[in-house]
Amino acid sequence: MFKGFEKRTRHVNGTEIAFRIGGSGPGLLLLHGHPQTHVIWHKVAAILAQHFTVIAADLRGYGDSAKPDDDPEHLNYAKRTMANDMAALMSALGVERFNVLAHDRGARVAHRLGVDHAERVERMVLLDIAPTLAMYRGTNEAFARAYWHWFFLIRPQPLPEMLINSDPACYLKSVMGARSAGMAPFALEALAEYERCLSLPGAATGICGDYRASASIDLTHDQADIDAGIKLTCPLKVMWGRDGAIEACFDALAEWRKVATQVEGKALPCGHYIAEEIPDTLLDEALPFLLQPH
Repeated sequence: MFKGFEKRTRHVNGTEIAFRIGGSGPGLLLLHGHPQTHVIWHKVAAILAQHFTVIAADLRGYGDSAKPDDDPEHLNYAKRTMANDMAALMSALGVERFNVLAHDRGARVAHRLGVDHAERVERMVLLDIAPTLAMYRGTNEAFARAYWHWFFLIRPQPLPEMLINSDPACYLKSVMGARSAGMAPFALEALAEYERCLSLPGAATGICGDYRASASIDLTHDQADIDAGIKLTCPLKVMWGRDGAIEACFDALAEWRKVATQVEGKALPCGHYIAEEIPDTLLDEALPFLLQPH
């Protein structure tokens, strides 16, 4: 996996961020989701690196990045903090303006990155999410059953951490295997990496901190943007799985048009894990958009 890429770490924004870097050309930041790592991009990274300098990062709390403790206000895992990590990482690498391709939790970080650091982001592709505030406010029974972990992980310490730490591999497969495609999309090498990282000290704390922040401080930040009329202004393409909960429970395109000024998007013939289920289709959709002149 990731032939031709270098694996590095960099101390930015008060934390250590692990990432892989490869390719040449304009910058492209790749951000992963839960409960995974930057390895989700292993089926598409080589093609992307033919066009871009690709930086595939582990979010704080995930992978081999640092895992600070959760704090009472969840500021350590606010998407604003996590977005600042990525802005600082790209600056440290000498990439001042860049594109973003992000999935799931990483797409929530990317949304905040595109708002708080609008001058840095050229174009953005977000995979299988609707805006966080819209999803919490639009929660119904079908969504709560499909995304049960959203409500489990936000319980106070130490219960969720204790249960995850008791069997990290079981937790990972319970979340990933419950989606429409089951465990079939995941290469054994990638799955082993997800299991390794979820077993690292602090990983459960990081995951829970991420979700607790999204159910609290992130909603405050998102509502403040709405109240102030602040929107995501870069060209945005959103895609989601036709077989997943976003399609079933939300009008994703309509929700994104409420918070962004330039939006296009569509459902794809897959479930949640787009980059691993249909990598060729993802490239066919994302590359022409990302390669458009600025």
